[in-house]
Amino acid sequence: MIEARILERLAALLVLLAVAFAGPVSAQGLGDDRIPVELVAESAPQPGETWLVALHFTPSSPEWHGYWSNPGDAGLGMQLEWQLPDGWQPGEPLYPLPRRLVIGGLMNHIYEGDYAVLVPISVPEGAAVANIAPIGVTADYLACTDKICVPQQARLTLDPSRVGSNPQFSAWLADAVPQLDSDARFELTRTHLRVGIPIPAETPLGDVHFFLGTPELGGGDTPNYTGAQTFRRQGNLLVAEMPIDQIAVPPGVELTAEPRPGTIEGILDLGEGRGVRLTARPGDVPLEGVEPFRGNAEPVLWQLLLAALAGGLLLNIMPCVFPILSLKALALAKAGGDERTARRDALAYTAGVVVACAALGSTILLLRSAGEQIGWAFQLQEPAVLVSLFLLALAITANFLGLFQVPGMAVAGGAPSRSGSFSTGLLAAFVATPCTGPFMAVALGAALVIEPVSGLLVFMALGVGLALPFLLVGFIPSIRRRLPRPGVWMETFRRWMALPMGLTALALAWLIWRIGGAEYLALVLALGAFALGGLALVGLFQRRTRTGTLVIFAALVAVLGLGTALLPRPEVQAAGEAESLLDPIDYSEAALAEARRSGRPVFVWFTADWCVTCKVNEGVAIEREATRQAFEDANVIAMRGDWTQRDEEISRMLTQQGAAGVPLYLWYAPGGEAEQLPQVLTPDLLVEKARASARPE
Repeated sequence: MIEARILERLAALLVLLAVAFAGPVSAQGLGDDRIPVELVAESAPQPGETWLVALHFTPSSPEWHGYWSNPGDAGLGMQLEWQLPDGWQPGEPLYPLPRRLVIGGLMNHIYEGDYAVLVPISVPEGAAVANIAPIGVTADYLACTDKICVPQQARLTLDPSRVGSNPQFSAWLADAVPQLDSDARFELTRTHLRVGIPIPAETPLGDVHFFLGTPELGGGDTPNYTGAQTFRRQGNLLVAEMPIDQIAVPPGVELTAEPRPGTIEGILDLGEGRGVRLTARPGDVPLEGVEPFRGNAEPVLWQLLLAALAGGLLLNIMPCVFPILSLKALALAKAGGDERTARRDALAYTAGVVVACAALGSTILLLRSAGEQIGWAFQLQEPAVLVSLFLLALAITANFLGLFQVPGMAVAGGAPSRSGSFSTGLLAAFVATPCTGPFMAVALGAALVIEPVSGLLVFMALGVGLALPFLLVGFIPSIRRRLPRPGVWMETFRRWMALPMGLTALALAWLIWRIGGAEYLALVLALGAFALGGLALVGLFQRRTRTGTLVIFAALVAVLGLGTALLPRPEVQAAGEAESLLDPIDYSEAALAEARRSGRPVFVWFTADWCVTCKVNEGVAIEREATRQAFEDANVIAMRGDWTQRDEEISRMLTQQGAAGVPLYLWYAPGGEAEQLPQVLTPDLLVEKARASARPE
């Protein structure tokens, strides 16, 4: 993979040069007719001071662009050869803030339009500046469009004795990136360059990006410019991480160990046209307590709360909520009683939902603050939680079939109670939130990176949205009057609702098999059989009105909990190897970077076996013959990230994209950045995206 990347860079550079020399050149050599340049001074030089001159570049047309000192994956940085009087010394050029341009999967650091590079020149004490010969410089640089590159060479002179003040310098000085007054620290890991940058906490940050100015990292490491950069911030420290590749050495070939750099240079783009130059020295760059950072363009709190409320409301009709619709249908039918009872039940149910969402959100925020890479529905990545949900689904199915009753529960068909409605709310929220939906993704993604208190409020707003239909039923009599009247039909309806809950139990058994294999599933099924036997005994005692039912039920729950805890942790199965019509590549940061460098469209989908929404989307839009054919015609690279089990790279990508969980669908046009697709895919959406990519410009 790494050799291919290096060959791509060399090939790109050779193509640029070959095209350049094959194209027209001026009669005096390479010329500078594509991006002409002039040498300008700020003012006359003074002995013992620094004299500032500028190389002012003016492209002949908007299509031409120049390059920063580190051009990126392709291009050439400017080379300067000065002709100066004895003792006069040129300093490092001062560049304006570059911008990013991806062409054919290669990252370029460029300038478009007029720009000036400032060069400080040290003038020695006692220099005869009044009667000095003209200075000269030969500038070699590259001028490129999206399709062609032409080497440029300019031989420039400037007479210091005839220089007056230049009003343009104020603008050029403002454009030059200032130097950070404190040294940064850098650390090289096996996969990333990590830079700790001292930035005051009050500095507003937007779409941040780190431009590495030191391309040679030593030790066989090369920067991966197209890879996704991540940023974390805590107080006055900003930590930037960019991926690196390591040269793979063929067997029998020895690679001379290159020393690590003593310092690295770079520019931190702060967003909105602002940046700082920095110098970093080797040192530890800790990540403890440093939170992921997404920039200051995120929605304000009230927008996040509104989005979470809408997301929770829509969650009532999302596919991942279908297994608990039976609970809600019975609760709606039961709500036709007197007004006081209806309001009491609605508030108790809402309290249960909100408490469950707040507890789940608090757990996520606490674990993330401890450095864990987790997201929404992380609990479904734990086998013990899946086993508990399987046993719960069995118990609800048995309850609906009349095998036993849970006194006071809102779905039991008996007299409702506050504790029963509250418990139903807890249960509904826990089972109903394995996936994210519209609006919810933006809100929860932001909740994971904003202040913890605000993040917790977002999770609570999600719970209010999920419970909102029941609040409306409880507090609006006209809605209750339109509901069917309670009667004998409810018992029949309740038994029919055992069907979706039974199917839910089967789906959870399949998921347990996918994660742990047949032997682990056999142990879980044995535990499930014991649970059904115990519940049947509870029901028998209830029907014979014998005392001790509650004791038996509590003992059964305790034994099942102990049995779940004592189950051996299963070996991780290769869940991501499921067959697919698209023949996807397994997701990794390196694989995505490699795919983007290919110059082909890339479609990445992040899924999990426990995500019902994901599976519905795959059946509706992804695993279709029409999609496969469209991808083949457009030469699309398909890539799948399976989050059924924990995966830090996937968690990191979800965080970067502002997603709290799966599903997440990303489309990369050739040379473009990630485009997030809707979380509910229409059948022809991917076909249309592929056809648009295959269509000639």
